[in-house]
Amino acid sequence: DGVNTQILYRETEQEPFRPVLTTSFKDAVSFYVFTPDNKMVYATSNIGRDKAALVVVDPATGQEVEELYANDLYDVIGLGYSKAKEKLTGAYCEGPKDVIRHFFDPQTEESFRKLQAQLPGYQVSTTATNKAEDMKIVYAGNDRTRGTYYLYDVKADKLTKIADLAPWIQAEEMAEMIPVSYPSRDGLTIEGYLTLPAGLTMETARQLPVVVNPHGGPWARDSWGYNPEVQFLANRGYAVLQMNFRGSTGYGRKFKELSYKQWGQTMQNDITDGVRWLISQGIADSTRIAIYGGSYGGYATLAGLTYTPDLYACGVDYVGVSNLFTFLQTIPPYWKPMLDMMYEMVGDPQKDSTMLAAYSPALNADKIKAPLLVVQGANDPRVNKAESDQMVAALRARGVDVDYMVKDNEGHGFHNEENRFAFYRTMERFLAKHLKGEQTDAVIEEEAPAPAEADSMAR
Repeated sequence: DGVNTQILYRETEQEPFRPVLTTSFKDAVSFYVFTPDNKMVYATSNIGRDKAALVVVDPATGQEVEELYANDLYDVIGLGYSKAKEKLTGAYCEGPKDVIRHFFDPQTEESFRKLQAQLPGYQVSTTATNKAEDMKIVYAGNDRTRGTYYLYDVKADKLTKIADLAPWIQAEEMAEMIPVSYPSRDGLTIEGYLTLPAGLTMETARQLPVVVNPHGGPWARDSWGYNPEVQFLANRGYAVLQMNFRGSTGYGRKFKELSYKQWGQTMQNDITDGVRWLISQGIADSTRIAIYGGSYGGYATLAGLTYTPDLYACGVDYVGVSNLFTFLQTIPPYWKPMLDMMYEMVGDPQKDSTMLAAYSPALNADKIKAPLLVVQGANDPRVNKAESDQMVAALRARGVDVDYMVKDNEGHGFHNEENRFAFYRTMERFLAKHLKGEQTDAVIEEEAPAPAEADSMAR
């Protein structure tokens, strides 16, 4: 039904399927593969625990029978299984930088270590094998390249390059993504990533202009690896701070549920605390900090300018939510089953009306004073264009500096290449003006059509 998940099972093809396990959106259970004797199933599950673990489940009852591996800090997000050996080989978690691997099979571990030794500084994963599992296609990537595919001969321990994904990108010109962590004001550890302009380190970086870049979702996460937006910003001389604020995935049930009904509140505090940590390290120039994000990150941008107006010199809101009431009212038809879940995670417009009003930036626009760039797709089904329209109207009524880019042929995020170029060029000029004081060409404002025309175009 879009919210709850049900696992169905049958012993034979002659029997009908029957439900054996029903879980809510707060539970995370994934069945992967039958055990070698074909009786049990290897699965990851967070039922009855905080962090998802690798377990064995009886498919006939849906009951867990054994825990095989759990990590104290992170959810188990996958497993390795050898069809050739008919053996469970490993379990995996996403750490701050590298994948955390727990091996059950010594031969698999030895083979991986040999492969890893040939590709130092890269995250290595197998994307395909032959049936004998002695020839593999391997992907190797890191924070400064889009990665490379290789053919790996396991017995000969030999790598043969297949292709670089983006050979025009020179790794030595790219910036390093540094895993960082800092404490939240209420005692959580918030992990994130700091990317500094190439050539700088945390010891040598001082008083830099900064772009704070909270991720969308919000129930998603940032990961270590190549990020073209971050590289673009670092190349222009900005430090970029990303953080996995509460609600981010991979850190367990409690960390996620601490975000429920906390838009603009403790979730935003985690972002603010990261900015203040960066200032305390001497890396950030406190007078030259911008905040930029898309979707929920766009909301976090508006919330940052609204509830910490003295912290940011400017903001870039990309397809972001501005009014929690209208956001919940414009859930598209195919998301209707999720409305009850959204009421629990974001807030109920009736029961939580006071809270939603207090943390809707469009309803508190009188607090914003920093310049803002708003970017929106006219046909966005997820964050309706009205979210941006009302934010811009409220600020312009007060004389706040707002640039507004609308693209009629876009939805939730820009996908047409020419529009992406226009957006990034506009953002580059906007940030240069407000963080570096550079006099740039005026932003070309692309206004939306009148409401009647917009409705007609949407149809």
